[in-house]
Amino acid sequence: MSLDSTATLRLLDANLDRAREGLRVLEDWARFALDRADLVARSKDLRQRLGRIHEDRFKLARHTATDPGAGLGHPAQQERQQPAAVLAANAGRVQEALRVLEEFGRIEAPQLAQEAAAVRYAVYDLEVDLLRAGSTPQQRRQQLLACRLYLVTSPVPDLEAVVAAALEGGVRLVQYRCKEGSQVRGGRIDDQQRWLEARALRALCARHGALFLINDRIDLALAVDADGVHLGQGDLPPAIARRLLGPDRLIGRSTHQLEQLCQAVMDGCDYVGVGPVQATPTKPGRTPVGLAYVQQAAAESPIPFFAIGGIDATNLAAVRAAGAERVAVVRAITEAPDPAAAARTLLAQLEAEAGMEIRR
Repeated sequence: MSLDSTATLRLLDANLDRAREGLRVLEDWARFALDRADLVARSKDLRQRLGRIHEDRFKLARHTATDPGAGLGHPAQQERQQPAAVLAANAGRVQEALRVLEEFGRIEAPQLAQEAAAVRYAVYDLEVDLLRAGSTPQQRRQQLLACRLYLVTSPVPDLEAVVAAALEGGVRLVQYRCKEGSQVRGGRIDDQQRWLEARALRALCARHGALFLINDRIDLALAVDADGVHLGQGDLPPAIARRLLGPDRLIGRSTHQLEQLCQAVMDGCDYVGVGPVQATPTKPGRTPVGLAYVQQAAAESPIPFFAIGGIDATNLAAVRAAGAERVAVVRAITEAPDPAAAARTLLAQLEAEAGMEIRR
């Protein structure tokens, strides 16, 4: 057996161990803390599926004594003071290990690679359900009130990495927006890909304690157990969305004038978007409303509103001066060279402006 082959087998063995151990943590939390037999069964099934493909040849390649990573820890492990943080860390550990198994399994064990991919997507859903099992219905609305920066995605290469970076930068509200006809790298995005992307982003948001909404598509929001939907003026009425989604999920509404905002309030929306403040390629052909409508919303809106449309670090101060405590951005993060740094900069500006108002 070649050196490369031995190294690959050791790598597969290590990541199978890592994934199975992480799943056992999830399984025991579902068993002893949540008392949820259904979640125990799902965790156990995934762990056993990996056990069935953990071949002896992988185990025989194991050599812990020469593994430079054996026994290494990380300071972040000491920071996990809450069960949700432990769950998120172990779910992430499982997903990362499964991704390694997908990539390297194609070399030595194609069947393992295929099974690892299937299990990884199942773990996305399991993680969300475990975290949801310990939450209360009102937490979504309480979280919404605390959010100042709202990331609305656009179809970009490596979308999952962009959103992960934004979450690392402090974003705690994400909307998946992928309109009909959207393309990435010259290829049209179909509903299968939307579903896969939304599942992955949903799990990322759950791991960071962030809210996750879907633009327009109530069916997709239900399919991935999103926290709610955002509706445009041409979408289904909020009353119909509420009937389909139930009382606990969030509903947002785009508005371009005060009358639409008032109607959204009467329709029971949880928040509104106010804009576009400036012309933006995200809304081609839409006449910008400028800062005057932001000022009206600040004076009249009884529910949270997010100013949106061409907002970035260069004009945020003016938007805040018009009365917006919260903003939604697209390109300011998705097209930034460093999405995490861009998110931190925007949040720092929002918090600095808020601090100035308190001092006044």
